[in-house]
Amino acid sequence: ILLILGFLSALAVIALIAVAVTQNQPLPKNIKYGIVLDAGSSHTNLYVYEWPAEKENDTGVVQQVEVCKVEGPGISGYSHATEKAGPSLAQCLQQAKEVIPSAQHKETPVYLGATAGMRLLRWQNKNASDRVLSSVENTLRSAPFNFQGARIITGEEEGAYGWITINYLLGNFKQVSGWKKLLYTLRSLSETSGALDLGGASTQITFVSKDLSSESPENQLYFRLYGKDYQVYTHSFLCYGKDQALQQKLAVDLQATWIDFYFQTMESSSLPDPCFHKGYERTINISDFFKNPCTSDKKKQLPFSELYIKGEGNYQKCRENIQKLFNKSNCPFSSCSFNGIYLPPLQGDFGAFSAFYFVMNFLNLTSEPSPFALNKVTSTIESFCARPWQEVKTAYHHIKEKYLSEYCFSGAYILSLLENGYEFTENNWQRIHFLGKIGSSDAGWTLGYMLNLTNMIPAEEPARPPLSHGSYVGLMVLCSLVLVSVLLFAWLLFHKPKCLQKGIV
Repeated sequence: ILLILGFLSALAVIALIAVAVTQNQPLPKNIKYGIVLDAGSSHTNLYVYEWPAEKENDTGVVQQVEVCKVEGPGISGYSHATEKAGPSLAQCLQQAKEVIPSAQHKETPVYLGATAGMRLLRWQNKNASDRVLSSVENTLRSAPFNFQGARIITGEEEGAYGWITINYLLGNFKQVSGWKKLLYTLRSLSETSGALDLGGASTQITFVSKDLSSESPENQLYFRLYGKDYQVYTHSFLCYGKDQALQQKLAVDLQATWIDFYFQTMESSSLPDPCFHKGYERTINISDFFKNPCTSDKKKQLPFSELYIKGEGNYQKCRENIQKLFNKSNCPFSSCSFNGIYLPPLQGDFGAFSAFYFVMNFLNLTSEPSPFALNKVTSTIESFCARPWQEVKTAYHHIKEKYLSEYCFSGAYILSLLENGYEFTENNWQRIHFLGKIGSSDAGWTLGYMLNLTNMIPAEEPARPPLSHGSYVGLMVLCSLVLVSVLLFAWLLFHKPKCLQKGIV
């Protein structure tokens, strides 16, 4: 009897421990990875994303785990040495190989999206842009990943994917049901934020508008994310990124004064520029300057080969010059931004990222918990532009001279674009939030691109415990009852009541 009781007790204890350990051990992580390369006009970034194989409402829960900045210029900068474009990505691809488990390299998709720099190169020299993409494809195909394509994305795609990124990171796509809806009576979670993106060669504006009409169907895109449909307005202005806008402004300034230059017989001439600090000078090669597709239509025959830019540091005059870039005279639609492009009424909050953030962050206009008022932003940029170049150069000696010299123009241009171009006012200015990162992820179009692409990746069955919750509880109760019964029987056996003992005698 003792042996039987001991065996049953041991068996019950072992069963309890075995079931508990098996049921509660950590589930194996079933993580998928994806790589997106953002081939911008000035540089290329490689992003590594991960998401669980089991998707939420048919869209993967994607998060950024690694970013690598490719050394050198953007791939469009290799137009005269196209064979070097692909190899320039090798170092960052090696970094991605180290981040992603080797067993998953072959199944990890890699995409490259080229933006406005390559759009301009294709416009200027399609043969060169094709050779650059071919070089990039060769490098990506030779990597151990699952190459899915390298292409030049449209400006509208760039804007829309940036919008997806912003709203995904802000949690605007999460849907609630039942009693939780009562907690959100003031602001529905289905409300989205607009996206403002500024690069070196283009700028994008994207948002959902209740007043969106069918006047300009090319500015409308449709998405289905987390079980909900979205119709967004988006437009990309090529040549209105901060670098190309500066080139345009210089071309306009040069065009306005070319008659004076025409009658000069010197080999070179100077152009006073209010958008550079007083005391700053820069030399521009005229032949290279007008090769740019954004300025080629303003080409003039000049009696000199080089142009000397001399800074004046005059913010108000700088704004007046920049404003000439925005043609507001003709609007064939019910409402327009500039250059005759349809723009519905602005609605909701906007997340401004990329160069919008980098410039405003340099000027210390992003550090407050709540956005600065428009007059504060204006006065800060005006004061910065008024500082002499030597003082600025000394105060920010760690920043490359080219970038530092252009912050005055970039700040004034951002205000002109938002105020004169999109018609933000003092009343809605503080609805613009300048964003660099949200959580651990960079604000930009690549995460939205990856997020949307996961809709094409089949969902897999999630890893589950060996027993359902009901079976687990039932088995634990049964094993516990067996153990208690054995212990009770043993106690009764060794502690017999006197009446039972006499009966046995």
